[in-house]
This record gives sequence, structure tokens and C-alpha cells, in this order.
Amino acid sequence: MATAPDRLQEATPSLRQRGQQAFERFWRLAGAVSVRMKILGIVLALVLLLGVGATLQVRAMSYRALVAGLQEQSVATGRDVAARATDLILINDLYTLQRLLEETQEHNPDVRYVFVVDERGQVLAHTFGQGFPAGLLEANTVPAKQHHHTTPVQTDEGRVWDTAVPIFEGRAGIARVGLSEQSVKHTVRSLTGQMLLTTVMVSAAGVAAAIALTWLVTRPILQLKLAAQAVGRGDFSQRVQPWAADEIGELAVAFNGMTADLQRAEQERAEREQLRSQLLEKVIGAQEEERKRIARELHDETGQALTSLMVRLKRMSDSCPVPALQPQVEELRQLMAATLDGVHAMSLELRPKALDDLGLDAALQRYVQDWQAYHGVEIDLLVLGLGGERLPPAVETALYRIIQEGLTNVARHAQARTVSVVLERRNGLVRVIVEDDGRGFDPGASTGRERLGLYGMQERAELLGGHLTVESAPGQGASIFVEVPV
Repeated sequence: MATAPDRLQEATPSLRQRGQQAFERFWRLAGAVSVRMKILGIVLALVLLLGVGATLQVRAMSYRALVAGLQEQSVATGRDVAARATDLILINDLYTLQRLLEETQEHNPDVRYVFVVDERGQVLAHTFGQGFPAGLLEANTVPAKQHHHTTPVQTDEGRVWDTAVPIFEGRAGIARVGLSEQSVKHTVRSLTGQMLLTTVMVSAAGVAAAIALTWLVTRPILQLKLAAQAVGRGDFSQRVQPWAADEIGELAVAFNGMTADLQRAEQERAEREQLRSQLLEKVIGAQEEERKRIARELHDETGQALTSLMVRLKRMSDSCPVPALQPQVEELRQLMAATLDGVHAMSLELRPKALDDLGLDAALQRYVQDWQAYHGVEIDLLVLGLGGERLPPAVETALYRIIQEGLTNVARHAQARTVSVVLERRNGLVRVIVEDDGRGFDPGASTGRERLGLYGMQERAELLGGHLTVESAPGQGASIFVEVPV
């Protein structure tokens, strides 16, 4: 059974976590506030804290001082009444004694009441017009050997400081004087109001000073922010004028140095990009020229040779004196015709004429139709965003070869039933997607011709400044994503 210390120990981490979570929430809220608001808030909080703290402290000190003065005044008034009432009590002049008490109350606005009792505790005179209050006699007393005794008494009008002073060492009675705190409270309220008004005025001056301070401090920071945003958009010509030689000025100098370095780096990158583009054009141009040359040789030389052989085989078949050889010659001629068709198809695949004459869209339409007819696999082609416009020749050629290699891999390895090809131009990019529902493969473990085909497609995409992504798994088909800038 868990004891109380064990339960407390178990609850401690949760309390600590809640405290940490509360601190993190506060820090997130504080961090979302602008620098100007932080400075204004700190200055205003400090001014208010100082003003309110000083007001409360002055209020407390003033109240204590005024109450102490009120007590001293009560003692002095009581002694005065006791001294002046001694003879009147001894000669039993109660009328003059009553007048003495009334005059004492009239000349001192803080005096709430005055009364005198004899040595037996009987009231001789008092200033209560509606009758003497019950219980007031027992509220305070003083021994005969003590000069006075002061104690607070609660009344309907608030607290009254009651002072009892013995008359003629108590043998003639006791004089009681009660002084109200109303004037003290009024003075404290007036002083508190003045202090609060001063705090408000000082707070207004502090806020004005904080606004001026934040404007001076945050203006270069805002300029740095705007310049950094412009740099983030690719404008490396931004420079910030340093306002002073302080930390913010040093930050502005460092920022200018950074943007200058970025501008030089961007210029170098642009030059390298231009050289890379030129190299790309030369590499792709050299490849395509070699393909053209091979296609031309296949068409002109190999095609003509095969055509000549077919003609001669036809003549041999027609003039052959041995009837038994005619079927063999005809078979050779048909084989030669099939070889000639293959050579023609190879020459067209090496360099499709539609790509040069009509563009990428038409060339892909033609290639997809021939590929579907040859392999018997259903294929869908969707071209978006071209609008009849031609892409740069290097881009058209590279994308055509990437799609061509992708469909070649599908035909050789995928065993797919359907294939889809999407080509889309949007926001300065051309995206190509080749998907099939074949047997799929593991891109990280693929080898052989399949990997060589992917390497070739990736190299072409990277030559254009783009990238290629392959998504596939065994039994789940394959998807090839290509994205290149235009």
C-alpha cells in the first residue's frame, strides 16, 4: 500500500511537468509579441510597479504616522481636559465642566466625544446629546498610578482612539477623550489619489519615452527584417544603412557583408548554371547527333542493303530452276522484310522525326500509339499546360528519352496490364509521371538493366537541373516522378 510520501513523490513529476508546460505556453505567447510591444510592456510594467509600490508604501507610512500623531493628540487633549477639570470637580461645578467638554469638542474637529467620570465610575459630564452609549465605560480604563491609557474603539463612524487620563491621580475621577480617524483616512485618500495621479503621469511619460526608444531601436531591426525577406526572395542587392556603431550597427554591417557574399555567390552560380546549360546542350546535342548519324546510316546504308537483298531474293525466287528451293528463298525474303521493318523502327526510335518537326506532344502521341500496338499493353497519355507551345529543344529531347526509357523498362520487366503517362507544365516546371500496375520492384535493391535504365533517366533529369523519384514495392507496381525547371 502506497504511503503519503510515496503518493507525493509520484505526484511531483506531474506537478513539475504542468509547471514546465505552463512556462512553455507563456514563453510561446511572449515570443509571439513584437519587440516594440515587449519594450513598451516592460517599461509600462516597471513604471506601474514602481508607482503602485511607492504609493502603497507611502500610504502605509503616512497612515502609521498620522495615527501616531492622532494618538499623541488624543493624549494631549485628555491631559488638558483632566488638568482643567480638577478644580471644577472638587467644587462640584458640573455646569462649567460640561461647558469645558463642549468647548474642547468644538475647538478640535477630530474629537468624537469627551466625558468625565468620578472615582466611583459615575458619568459627571459628557458630549453625547442622545444619551451615553452603552458599553463605552468598559471599553477603556486607566490605573491611578498610570499617566494615561489609549486604546482603539470601534464605532458606527469607524475606529476612534480613546484615551483615559486620571484626574488628581484618580481620586477625582477619569477624563475620557475619543478622537476619530476620519481626518486621517481623508488625508491618506487624498495623498493616495495624488500619488496615483503622479503614477499615471509618469506612466504616460514613460510610455512616450518607450515609444521613442522602440522607434529608435526597432527601426533598423525592421529594415533588417525587410532586407532579409527580400534576400529570401532572391534579391541579393539589398543593403542596410547602419544607424550607429552599436550592436545593431555591427549587425547591419555583417548583414551587408553577407548579402555581398551571397550576391557574388549567386553571380558565380548563374555563371556555372550558364556553363552547365551550354554543356548540357552540347552533351545532348552530341548524343542526338550521334543518334541521327546512326539512324541515317541504318536508313540509308543498312536499309538500302536489305532492300537490295530483298529484290535479289525475289529475282532468285522467280528464276529459280529448282522448285524445292523456292519456299526457302521466300522464307528468307520474308525474314529480310521483317529485319528491314525492325531497322526502320530502330532508326525512328533513335531519332523520331516528329520530335523535330511537331514537338514533344505530337512525338509522344506517336510513340505511345506505336508502343501500345507493338507491346499490346493499354496505355493512357495526358499532356497538360503546353498549349501548343514548344519547350526548349534540350528539354524536349531529354523528357522524350526519359519517357521512352521508362516505357522500355515497363515492357521489359513490369509485366503490367495498364500504364499511364502524365506530362504537365506549371509554375516554371515540367513534371512527368510514368505509372504501371506491374509486379513492381525494390528501388534500393534493383540491379542489372533495370538499374541502368533508372540511372540513365536520373542523369538526364539532373542534366536539366531537375530530379527523379522512384516509388515502387514488389507486387504494387511502380511510379516514376520527374521534375525539371523550364
